Amino acid sequence: MTASLCRRSTMCYVMAQTFTLRMRQDTRAALERQAEKTRVPKTALAERYVEEGLRMDAHPGIVFRDGPAGRRAGLASGPDVWEVIMVFLDEGRSVEGTTKNLELSVRLVNAAVGYYADFREEIDDRIESNRKAAEEAEAAWRRRQALVSD
Repeated sequence: MTASLCRRSTMCYVMAQTFTLRMRQDTRAALERQAEKTRVPKTALAERYVEEGLRMDAHPGIVFRDGPAGRRAGLASGPDVWEVIMVFLDEGRSVEGTTKNLELSVRLVNAAVGYYADFREEIDDRIESNRKAAEEAEAAWRRRQALVSD
């Protein structure tokens, strides 16, 4: 994913190639409506859909969803991939331990692990971001508690 290659740097230059695509009129209209609704340029939205579609084809059981923390990979019938992998790593990379901990099937855990194998940096970044947010939330809670206790 081009964006993931650029995420950590302050400047990023992307060499893009033009690709002409013919699509049905109703598909193009739906893309334009979605682009307007989400305020994302239609070419960027189309590229996202192609990339995500390729990833879903390569990793059955994986879907993409929006949320407060942005767009992310998740299990079609379960939690986000980063959540599964966080437990998987905490369980010493044990699929069996992860399935028991999360009450998921081996198939679903393996789908998350397969995705992680191909997009490790993306998932590690999501885990780290969540860890930092949790630490900040706890620090804020402790500050409030110190005020209440006084």
